[in-house]
Amino acid sequence: MYLRLAAAIVAAAWLAVGPAHAQTPSTAPLQLADDAPSTYTVVKGDTLWAISGRFLKDPWRWPELWGWNKAQVKDPHWIYPGDVLVLDRNAAGGPRLSVAGAGGTVRLSPGVRTESLAAQAIPAIPVGDLEPYLTKSIVTPAAGLAGSGEIVAGRDRERITRAAGDRIYAVGVMPSGGETWYIFRPGKALVAYDPPHDILGFENRFIGIARVERFGDVSTMTIVQSNEEVFVGDRLIPVPPETLLNYVPHAPTKPIAGRIIASYNNASEMGRGNLVVIDRGTQDGVDVGAVLAIYQGGSTITDPRPNTNTPQLLRYLDQTTYFTPESKLQLPEERVGLMFVFRTFDRVSYAVLLNTKYPISVGDFIRQP
Repeated sequence: MYLRLAAAIVAAAWLAVGPAHAQTPSTAPLQLADDAPSTYTVVKGDTLWAISGRFLKDPWRWPELWGWNKAQVKDPHWIYPGDVLVLDRNAAGGPRLSVAGAGGTVRLSPGVRTESLAAQAIPAIPVGDLEPYLTKSIVTPAAGLAGSGEIVAGRDRERITRAAGDRIYAVGVMPSGGETWYIFRPGKALVAYDPPHDILGFENRFIGIARVERFGDVSTMTIVQSNEEVFVGDRLIPVPPETLLNYVPHAPTKPIAGRIIASYNNASEMGRGNLVVIDRGTQDGVDVGAVLAIYQGGSTITDPRPNTNTPQLLRYLDQTTYFTPESKLQLPEERVGLMFVFRTFDRVSYAVLLNTKYPISVGDFIRQP
């Protein structure tokens, strides 16, 4: 499963090792791939990301290649199998990709089509391939889920844990919420990595799904899905209306500088496919689909070379004692991976690691690619 996701999102964007403070995507010129074709015919199974990888060295900048604004990026499904894409290398403002119409004209808007379902517009990336790596966890400003339902007992009261197929009893479950409810467990505080170590929110971990059998002051429910053991005290919220998220990979629209503050499964080292929490959210300019680079290094070490510093007098303790200050070296930062943001909150976001050169750890730096 991950290999297809990597092919769509990462294969076209091999990790570049570069300086931490390189030119931002909004100002650096677009770089075409060395073998970028002049035209390309869209085929079934293509994605916008993979197509852009044929033309660009940095496919996360594909909205710029199309000349789309932010509103257009949110709804990009206007390219169809059979469309012929034309690359204009000398367009004003940089290379541009457009769709050629009949007779060589360029179609600037999608218009209205009457076609079979087989000719549906291609997606930005294959959402189905990304789905296994996502999480429904919720981050709230205060601990717990205010106003949520609560599991108060199980049918077999002597048991501590429950799982799919077990009957449970809950309070605060109202008919207005529908018959299907998500199970959450109030979890850890998400704390900023750097001082003053502010609490950025409280994670409520998605545990499973329950269905109501009978509403009442104490409602009867059955667990229909459980990712982990279900406990008395776990919380319940109605399943929200289904929304179709269009995961559109793109570089952030503003500079981002933050840290990885948590691993979703509490791993000490992580690689591709792992989920992480970062200390930047919507108020910092991070949105769903943002591609961010991961950096390591940059620490200060003692210079191992012979110390040539001038000895200094230890003034306040002994007027006759001298010491030689240590020489320090600043190690360079190195880009070691890419991440893809799929869920955002005010001050934190969840991301999946796409490609990693070395193991990723909590505390690693994140920036725009």
